[in-house]
Amino acid sequence: MLVTIDVGNTHTVIGIYDGERLAHHWRISTNAERTADEHGVMLQVLLQSDGLPAPFRPEGVVVANVVPPLNHTIEQLAERYFHCQPLLVGPGIKTGMPILYENPKEVGADRIVDAVAAFERYASAVIVVDFSGTATTFDYVTGRGEYVGGAIAPGLEISMNALVEHAAKLYRVELIRPRDVVGRTTVGAIQSGLIYGYIALVDGMIERIIRERGEKTHVIATGGFAELIAPESEMIEDVDEFLTLKGLRLIFERNRRL
Repeated sequence: MLVTIDVGNTHTVIGIYDGERLAHHWRISTNAERTADEHGVMLQVLLQSDGLPAPFRPEGVVVANVVPPLNHTIEQLAERYFHCQPLLVGPGIKTGMPILYENPKEVGADRIVDAVAAFERYASAVIVVDFSGTATTFDYVTGRGEYVGGAIAPGLEISMNALVEHAAKLYRVELIRPRDVVGRTTVGAIQSGLIYGYIALVDGMIERIIRERGEKTHVIATGGFAELIAPESEMIEDVDEFLTLKGLRLIFERNRRL
């Protein structure tokens, strides 16, 4: 079995693959203050709750991490609890995808992993929209399988936090689609601005990217808020909440064959 770990700024998603099948998965909050042992105990509880054997000995651990202070913690976790050296996606790791970014080292590991999985799925030009609470990323892959770059926008949670922090009379609301665009309560108005405004942002960005690149392009969404936004989008074709984990598995296989 293979352990895949996607460490985001807000959440960490952990998946266990049995061959090509995602057999188990969990989502926990990301906390850079947790020690390797705290992560290890939490993982052991999750594994045991799903009936996995103890001790658990996977064939490997592969990680996409956008929180650099956690790199050492993850290495300790893998070595101490899984008895293997983790594969951390970053410079020097074989992805099978040319990176055309001016400075490839600047690209977040999750963005590359998403791009690898999306191109594997479509084998043609594709835009990946990854919705997290902290940031929403738009990444473009050409029909030749080259990662070009993309755009980064504030995430839904960050947007709401900024609104509440700087507007004295406004407050946090539940992030759900309101019935009406024209809100008749403060809650409804905030929800409309955040959700429908964000949908307009997403569709507008996708339209601009497609127009600029001039290729027939697929569009796939992933991330924690994808299921909230994608149904109202006129541009997003598919949603895959485990796209990043799938990309991690592909990258692990490509590096294992080296």
